[in-house]
Amino acid sequence: MKTVGFIILLFILLCQPLFSVAGDNSPAPNIFPNLLDEEVSVDEAVERGQEVAVYDPLESMNRFLFEVNDRLYIWAVKPVTKGYRLVLPHELRESLGNFFLNISFPVNFLNSVLQGDFSTMAIVAERFLINSTIGICGLVDVAAGEFDIGPRRADFGQTLGRWGIGEGMFIYWPLVGPSNLRDTIGLTADTFAKPLPYLYDDRMIDLAIYSTERINVLSLNPGLYEDLKRYSLDPYVAARQAYSEYRRSLLVRD
Repeated sequence: MKTVGFIILLFILLCQPLFSVAGDNSPAPNIFPNLLDEEVSVDEAVERGQEVAVYDPLESMNRFLFEVNDRLYIWAVKPVTKGYRLVLPHELRESLGNFFLNISFPVNFLNSVLQGDFSTMAIVAERFLINSTIGICGLVDVAAGEFDIGPRRADFGQTLGRWGIGEGMFIYWPLVGPSNLRDTIGLTADTFAKPLPYLYDDRMIDLAIYSTERINVLSLNPGLYEDLKRYSLDPYVAARQAYSEYRRSLLVRD
């Protein structure tokens, strides 16, 4: 099923410039840019501090899904996260966060290789070796605390961007949240590099692990979503812009 889903998403990404949404007159972005074109690319614009518009032809649908996610957050996710914080002490939740980060090693390592980023590759490998041994299977981030080797991340959406593939249209997925066509492809591809699903064949366990990881992240960052809503005139636009700017910033090499 993962393979079929990946093929479908890849087909959509490749064919996206051929599709347009009724009533939307804005031109579709060039998914595969002409490398000889002298126009400023997205990563160059980000590096210069220039604002880049987000291509959002599905805004009406995305806004609806944003509201759906908002209701789910208020009615279900927020109460569960609050209970989760009451049951588990902060130190244990931090350890779980370290563990989830540590087992993402294959995703980070493979993508840093695909990007030709050997500095990140070395850091990711070094952190994994240190934290998997001295750090008790990754529960303690010894690499950062004792050796000053902070975490580095790399994913396939970022890899595609480094290869020159455009982000495509913005999508707000139910439960998952903000994304775009390129990052959706990347997220699907990265599931093949995650080690835990190869130890069992149970989608309910997948869901439980994913939900626990997301709830744990939210428990360590309380009030983040509420602040976004409180201090923005249009929370949807704020979430869309924040996500897009963050993802674009990852394409700018250090």
